[in-house]
Amino acid sequence: MNSDANRAGGQVERDIEQAITALKKGAYLLKYGRRGKPKFCPFRLSNDESALIWFSGKEEKHLKLSHVSRIISGQRTPIFQRYPRPEKEYQSFSLIYNDRSLDLICKDKDEAEVWFSGLKALISRGHQRKWRTESRSDGISSGATSPRTYTRRSSPLHSPFSSGDSLQKDGGDQLRLHSPYESPPKNGLDKAFADVIMYAVPPKGFFPSDSASASVHSISSGGSDSMHGQMKGIGMDNFRVSLSSAVSSSSQGSGHDDGDALGDVFIWGEGTGDGVLGGGPHRVSSSFGAKLDSLFPKALESAVVLDVQNIACGGRHAALVTKQGEIFSWGEESGGRLGHGIDSDVLHPKLIDSLSHSNIELVACGENHTCAVTLSGDLYTWGDGDFGLLGHGNEVSHWVPKRVNGPLEGIHVSYISCGPWHTAVVTSAGQLFTFGDGTFGVLGHGDRKSVSKPREVESLKGLRTVRAACGVWHTAAVVEVMVGSSSSSNCSSGKLFTWGDGDKGRLGHGDKESKLVPTCVAALVEPNFCQVACGHSLTVALTTSGHLYTMGSPVYGQLGHHQADGKLPRRVEGKLAKSFVEEIACGAYHVAVLTSRTEVYTWGKGANGRLGHGDMDDRNSPTLVEALKDKQVKSIACGTNFTAAICLHKWVSGVDQSMCSGCRLPFNFKRKRHNCYNCGLVFCHSCSSRKSLRASMAPNPNKPYRVCDNCFIFYESTRKHESVTN
Repeated sequence: MNSDANRAGGQVERDIEQAITALKKGAYLLKYGRRGKPKFCPFRLSNDESALIWFSGKEEKHLKLSHVSRIISGQRTPIFQRYPRPEKEYQSFSLIYNDRSLDLICKDKDEAEVWFSGLKALISRGHQRKWRTESRSDGISSGATSPRTYTRRSSPLHSPFSSGDSLQKDGGDQLRLHSPYESPPKNGLDKAFADVIMYAVPPKGFFPSDSASASVHSISSGGSDSMHGQMKGIGMDNFRVSLSSAVSSSSQGSGHDDGDALGDVFIWGEGTGDGVLGGGPHRVSSSFGAKLDSLFPKALESAVVLDVQNIACGGRHAALVTKQGEIFSWGEESGGRLGHGIDSDVLHPKLIDSLSHSNIELVACGENHTCAVTLSGDLYTWGDGDFGLLGHGNEVSHWVPKRVNGPLEGIHVSYISCGPWHTAVVTSAGQLFTFGDGTFGVLGHGDRKSVSKPREVESLKGLRTVRAACGVWHTAAVVEVMVGSSSSSNCSSGKLFTWGDGDKGRLGHGDKESKLVPTCVAALVEPNFCQVACGHSLTVALTTSGHLYTMGSPVYGQLGHHQADGKLPRRVEGKLAKSFVEEIACGAYHVAVLTSRTEVYTWGKGANGRLGHGDMDDRNSPTLVEALKDKQVKSIACGTNFTAAICLHKWVSGVDQSMCSGCRLPFNFKRKRHNCYNCGLVFCHSCSSRKSLRASMAPNPNKPYRVCDNCFIFYESTRKHESVTN
């Protein structure tokens, strides 16, 4: 019983966190005002969660949540009654403050549930603080009407997902408000927003008084079973969020606080279109004719709103870590690599339940397995166990994450890398452990034997390993080495070591010989390295000066040079000559880098659109990903044949509304602004010339209204699918 309650409590907390994250990312809502007709305005929650912010024209406005006495579902205020929209009852809510109301309509019922639930939690938290302060200073009389409220980290029985108004039908059509200290209603009205608004629409003109006693912020004492039912009612898992339609606008520059900014994910390449990775139904290997791939970066769709901090890409699956330390995975299932314990593809990021309380910090994906590291330094692995790939001392596959013990017991893991058939682990003390298939000496233990438990690389003992990267049959590491002619001038510098299969010159030693132990790349003894990444027949290394070196096969242009043969390392210049590279990533045959100006450059094999340039052409020199030019990119990652980027979510400003959301051209006397009646974004006439009967925020459901091209295409495809189905 207690375990069930704890699980319910954990779900409540996660749902609240996800709702609040959605509010911070923002959305266009239809705002009803005291004068004029309803208008589209971009709304968001402030980063400190204290205020609601929106733009009216170019003017920024705020409403402090501490001033809000309550939140009401439906269209019950005098403002709403001026322009009644009964068909939008399920999408509407009002915030009551002082003697006024802020009245809003959301795009759909799911969006309304998220906004209502998130605001309800925050308002309740503010009231709880106020109630405690008043009780300490003045005491509370038996007739006190201060609402009992609950914080975000509340228990299952103290959830702000309860009824916002505690409305009960009394007799005929009269509605009355229950005090938080009365007996619970017999018909169980302590339900989520979705259930509250299903009661009869109140008589026209009905508006509860603003007295404190009318504001109810507690749930009835119905017990955990009742609470479990409420959480089912909220339908959070059915709420799909497309980050492309969120209110965001990024611009170059760094005038922001990265610590507070939210992380959005963009993906492109193999399987990210109508393939499983992109949320479609088609597997890469079994579908023909479908648009499996995305040739441009596209916003990752998710059933929940995610604040992404870390992402890893494998063969045909991916995993991400949120700011809250939760790990999600999705893609094509094979051998348990998704970690959900079921043999089923997952179309959108799904929480790995068994790690929901582990506070994950890092994640890495191989072709057939996945690894994660907790904040406390514990390593978990899951997926295909062949050749001891998971490090558990056997070849058993695991469909859910399992902690790696043995030699790593009590050791803090700080970095991990996964190849298709082996794994490398770096500890906070600078030790390097490897395990898995030992072919070509890829593990660095002086032989070609496979190892099923983490084993320290002996030849690097006494040195500090900073980073490691696993290719298919080779490995590379950045190792700190003491340099200097005298003891007084000694200092450490990061040197590049490589080992394993030397074919195609991927080790950078000028030959094709295999190396069974880590060997320093003699041609690169001068630079100070900080990062390394490996592809199929490729090694890429980054210096502390932001310079990039590549070595290996030049077949698809992945070395980044027009005339490179790859036998020896060579610096990548071209369009990167004057740039400071901050992060590097490798797929099988392509490279992606992130510069200090938050620009993303890619090159190498272009098949499946993995380079993000809108085509499938190979590139033999760094090429800017134009589609991300106006994004504040925070991090990049490469899978075998696809790429991902985490972008900082930027709130739209009045200035940002001065250009079309489609073509990005500025509005002027001839190019006028128009809102899409579905997503709410602003467009020029050319990008929103078509109309649809299905627009979610249309004033009249029986009349077609202007929508943007993307929304029109979506509705048309939905209509055609429905006609075929019927």
